[in-house]
Amino acid sequence: MHASPSFASVSTPAILLDEQRLRANCARMAERAAAAGVRLRPHMKTAKSARVAALATAGQFGGITVSTVAELEYFFAAGFADLTYAVGIVPARLPAIEALAMRGARIQVIADSVAAVQGIAGHDAGRGGRLRVLIEIDSGGHRAGVAPDAAALLDIARAIDAAPALQLEGVLTHAGHSYHAQGDAARREIALQERDCALLAAARLRQAGFDVPVVSIGSTPTALTDIPLDGITEIRPGVYMFFDLSQARLGVCSPEDIAVSVLATVIGHQPGHLLIDAGALALSKDISANEYDAGIGYGLVCDEQGRPIDGLYVADVHQEHGFVKASRGSPPFDSLPIGARVRILPNHACMTVAPYRQYLVPRDGGIDSWDKTGGW
Repeated sequence: MHASPSFASVSTPAILLDEQRLRANCARMAERAAAAGVRLRPHMKTAKSARVAALATAGQFGGITVSTVAELEYFFAAGFADLTYAVGIVPARLPAIEALAMRGARIQVIADSVAAVQGIAGHDAGRGGRLRVLIEIDSGGHRAGVAPDAAALLDIARAIDAAPALQLEGVLTHAGHSYHAQGDAARREIALQERDCALLAAARLRQAGFDVPVVSIGSTPTALTDIPLDGITEIRPGVYMFFDLSQARLGVCSPEDIAVSVLATVIGHQPGHLLIDAGALALSKDISANEYDAGIGYGLVCDEQGRPIDGLYVADVHQEHGFVKASRGSPPFDSLPIGARVRILPNHACMTVAPYRQYLVPRDGGIDSWDKTGGW
């Protein structure tokens, strides 16, 4: 047996994953789903890791959500056969989906217009069976989807029904605007809106004679409210596995729940700031948490063991450089000499972890590596 590499030998920048926090976060969402009487179909676009998916689906029905063809292929190879591809479907994606279906994958796709349905109506079902389609509903985010009370909703359902190779599976929505909720009351209001839009769309389809077995809603901020979910069949949150500073500032979690951080090295001292070797590519340029707290910048700084350093944050980034400043006074140059290592808590975990090829999981002075996928 080979000894795992030591934590001290890790080259920076690197993405660290705290398994204990990850497990606690997964258990919290599983308990929420069980209490609400719905299935949990975790969205894996954040973690992109089969090891993480195994924890997120433990004790659940095993279905997951993905956002890329690369994720479809990676997770199917890892044993996850019930997959919702939650990005608007286009004909160019069909060959890869059909190939997986022929190998036993059960894949749901989404569409929000008659044109999108017509584009895939010629799907070659073959031995993979009819392609299951969820109609995407706009529940307030206005990114994609059809309004639940729009006449177009029934037109889309009729277009699916008219295509021999397609099957209407239900409705799906995602309240992405919950990430901008100003306080718990606003977050709860958006959660109610998300739920009610999905239920209205399902009711209209059923009244028109369509079967609607799936009523699917998503978003970590809305899933972690205490509203009743009667009539909802599943939830699809994703970032909850890791959490981040945006979720912490929303009040969904605490900074102590954040399971990922970027390990970086101090590479320079300059008047008024430290330089670290984690810049825009290592941290991302997402500053979403600054909507709630301007003192976060591109991430909050912790010591090498993960303990927050009061008032220290990444104020600016270049491609491979991060500028660390103190919200009051000067950075602690003496306690963070050149060569010292720090951890950066991310603004938005999805963006931060995406470029890394693996997660490094500290344990007993050593490091385990967990694989992940990337690309499209």
